[in-house]
Amino acid sequence: YGGIYRLTLNGGTRSTIIAKCIDLEQKGDHPRGWATSLSHQRKLKSYEVEDEWYNGYAHVLSKNSKVAQLLYVEKREGTQLLVLEDLSIKYPKLKSRCTLKEVFLVVDWLANFHAQFLGVQPEGLWEIGTYWHLGTRPDEWQVMKDSRLKRNAQAIDQALNNAQFKTIVHGDAKVANFCFANSAVAAVDFQYVGGGVGVKDLAYFMGSCLDEEECALYEEEILKHYFACLLKAVGLSNKDKQELEKEWRKLYVFAWADFNRFLLGWLPTHQKLHGFALAKNEPCLSLLD
Repeated sequence: YGGIYRLTLNGGTRSTIIAKCIDLEQKGDHPRGWATSLSHQRKLKSYEVEDEWYNGYAHVLSKNSKVAQLLYVEKREGTQLLVLEDLSIKYPKLKSRCTLKEVFLVVDWLANFHAQFLGVQPEGLWEIGTYWHLGTRPDEWQVMKDSRLKRNAQAIDQALNNAQFKTIVHGDAKVANFCFANSAVAAVDFQYVGGGVGVKDLAYFMGSCLDEEECALYEEEILKHYFACLLKAVGLSNKDKQELEKEWRKLYVFAWADFNRFLLGWLPTHQKLHGFALAKNEPCLSLLD
């Protein structure tokens, strides 16, 4: 759907900018074979959402959740242009795997981001954030092999969507969408930002940058760090903070199982479907019994 370009400027206050040039016409192929009208409409909305995010939400974030500054936007028939700050100047490192220190940098970013938007309605964004939620993935659900996970997909989806405490989630918080400096991090790609529980971002991020053994080794340390940072940043009573952590810790396994459901339909051989991830299905399903 177009391209993303780094442009060098002469004579201005910025040496480089990022131009996200979007072609909104129907695409005829997909590397995984999912080129459908539904997937096309999902993509179109994702670009509308990203435009709304940068125009209406991004400016309220603190330095603890750094994102690119929107410099210019233009829409024409069939095309859309976003011009953004080039984060690589101050955040030059991209990662596919993370050290624990780098994991904590992103966890801090996510916790502060979720705290900022706790209780905020995602107007103009996705009502339900993330690109894999059940409402936008009926085709992938349909082709899943019969299992308890498939039969309980709607119940898992409802548990996540009917939480008492909800925020705005990034929606695609994989490690590739974070830019690193030595002791700071910034995020890009807000096409699937919308309503949800923060642990959806947290579980998805962990699965994107840690292998099976690392997930098992560092899981509780990551959860403790996330909730310590989140509860420090939210303006809630001590009782509500306790209720928030209790609810989101319970829904943490639901977040893993929900993403597993998507992958098992989309690409059942995916490397993220390792033993640690799949082991989250059982405690999730047990909570539904």
